Amino acid sequence: MIALSVRTERFTLAAPLRASWGELREREVLVVRLDFPDGLWGEGEAAPLEPYDGVSMASVREALDAYADVLRGLEPTADVLEACRVVSDLPQALAGIDLALWDHASRRTGTPLARLIDPRAVGAVPVNATIGVSDRARAAEAAAAAAREGFRCVKVKVGIGDDAGRLAAVRAAVGPEVGIRVDANGAWGTVEVALESLAALEPVGLELCEEPVHGAELLRAVQAGTKVPIAMDETHAPGAGGVRAVCLKITRGGITGVLADARAARAAGADVYLASTFDGPRGIAAAVHTAAALRVTRSCGLATLTAAGALAPQAGVIQVPQSVGLA
Repeated sequence: MIALSVRTERFTLAAPLRASWGELREREVLVVRLDFPDGLWGEGEAAPLEPYDGVSMASVREALDAYADVLRGLEPTADVLEACRVVSDLPQALAGIDLALWDHASRRTGTPLARLIDPRAVGAVPVNATIGVSDRARAAEAAAAAAREGFRCVKVKVGIGDDAGRLAAVRAAVGPEVGIRVDANGAWGTVEVALESLAALEPVGLELCEEPVHGAELLRAVQAGTKVPIAMDETHAPGAGGVRAVCLKITRGGITGVLADARAARAAGADVYLASTFDGPRGIAAAVHTAAALRVTRSCGLATLTAAGALAPQAGVIQVPQSVGLA
């Protein structure tokens, strides 16, 4: 028998984040614990963000309750993740189970998680700073602070007003050597608006643009019309092709889901990197270990924890923890 329990963790962001889908000040995640017959345990995290992904906390809790019923009567040799998937194929809930399984496997084998995923895992992951403010002066101040801290890439939320002015101020603040990526979260809506917006922003020099529009076909059309590398994010079709990069999220099925998505994206000719949905420490740790195992070279959006501890970025990278488990 495997016992499943859930508890809630809440934390406040260091500064409010504004994106085209709304403003985020506080975060709530569910910590999923599995207690195994071997006396060991594993903890994961379920982190839906309804304004962003449309998935409610209530629906994730309902799925986890259903998983608990299944796990109580599961045979020792059964595939735990698949048994849960059959009951409710909800990626954000399955991520909590998947992370707990990997956490348990790391503890059981005494192997740091990144090396458990792939023995060739690298020791550090490059990360970007995220700027989600609509005021030009505040955006420039945040970008300058990130550059002083050693970040080599900043991500600026766009589709929230005065995009061109804010991006020009950010470029002036960070200088020519720091990469700037923008994230529209689909706010530009149509291919025509996206291309017009990118043309206006392109003079500042863009590393890439995440999700200018929603939908694989529209993303391909935008990429065909611009030299700016386009990254797919909310449009979860990593094998669709036609874009230059795919942003992977632990909330979409956990480590196992990310590994499958990375294989599909790379097979379609796209680069990959990871980012968080302002996850808690277990979600960020899982993403850091997975990025290290995938040997990601693009900056990842994982510098989002207020109290990061061992996961705090130093000079634009997060060192991969060498202890076992996620926390």
